[in-house]
Amino acid sequence: MPNVDGSEATLHYEQIGSGPDIVWVAGGGGLASDWLPYQMPYFGSDFRNTIFDNRGIGATTTEVPLPWPLGSFARDTAELIEAVCTPPVALVGISFGAAIVQQVALDRPDLLRCAIVMGTGARSVEWGWDYQKAEIDFRKAGGSLDGMMAVTHYAATMYPARVLGDRDLWPKLRAELLEWIETGENEVSLIPQWEACLLYDQRDRLPDCTVPMHVLAFTEDVQAPPQDAEELVELTPTAELHLFEGMGHCSIYGHTHDVLNPFIRELIERYL
Repeated sequence: MPNVDGSEATLHYEQIGSGPDIVWVAGGGGLASDWLPYQMPYFGSDFRNTIFDNRGIGATTTEVPLPWPLGSFARDTAELIEAVCTPPVALVGISFGAAIVQQVALDRPDLLRCAIVMGTGARSVEWGWDYQKAEIDFRKAGGSLDGMMAVTHYAATMYPARVLGDRDLWPKLRAELLEWIETGENEVSLIPQWEACLLYDQRDRLPDCTVPMHVLAFTEDVQAPPQDAEELVELTPTAELHLFEGMGHCSIYGHTHDVLNPFIRELIERYL
C-alpha cells in the first residue's frame, strides 16, 4: 500500500478497481483492510475504491500530539481525496468513520457528490457517551482487553442476538474478530480515536449541510441506537434516513453485506 503526505499525517492507503471514486472510512479501531473481504469484491469491478488507515492506527503516522479533534481526521480524509482521487467522490463511513464523513461534508462539500453514513449520529449522547467514556477511562486506568474476552465483549455490541446465536455464522465471525483483536490495533487506537468520537458535536453546523447525505440506521444497533440517526436526519436538510430491521452496528461485515452493498451502490449511482 502506498502513502500520501498530508499537512499533519502520512496516510497509508490502497486503491482497488477503476471508475467513479468511492472512498471508504473505517470506524474506530478499524483498518483499511476491513473493507477487503465484504465490500471490495462487490464494488471493485466498477468503481475506483480508496481505503486507508485513519491516524492512530495501522501504518498511517503523525507527529501531532494528542488530542486529535474530529476535524483533524476529516482534514486527513479531504487531503487524501485531493491527492489520489478525482473529486467529487462518494464518501462512505461507518461508526467513527461516519462522523468523519459528516465532518468532511461540512468542511469540504466541494469534494463530495454524496455522503453515506452508517451507525452514526450528530454527537455522542446518553448511552453512546457512557459506553465510550467507560471504554476510554478503563484504558486510561491501565486496563486492556484481549483474546476471547475482547471478542465476546465487542461482538455483543457489533452484531444482533440472532447472529450471535447462529451456530453456522458465529464461528466464522468469531475467527475474524479474534484475528482483529490479536493485531492489538484496537487497543493502541482506542483512546485517540474514541475520544474524538466521544467529544464531537455537529448539531450547530448540520443545518447548513449542502451535501446529499444518506443515513443508514439499524434497529439492533447497540453502539449507535436508531434515535441517534433520527436526530442527525432531523438536523440535516439534505439527509435521508434508511432504517434496516434486524441489523446491528457492524452487520455490513459478514452478516448482511449482501443486502447493504447493493443498497449503497444504488445510492451512489443516483449521483453519477
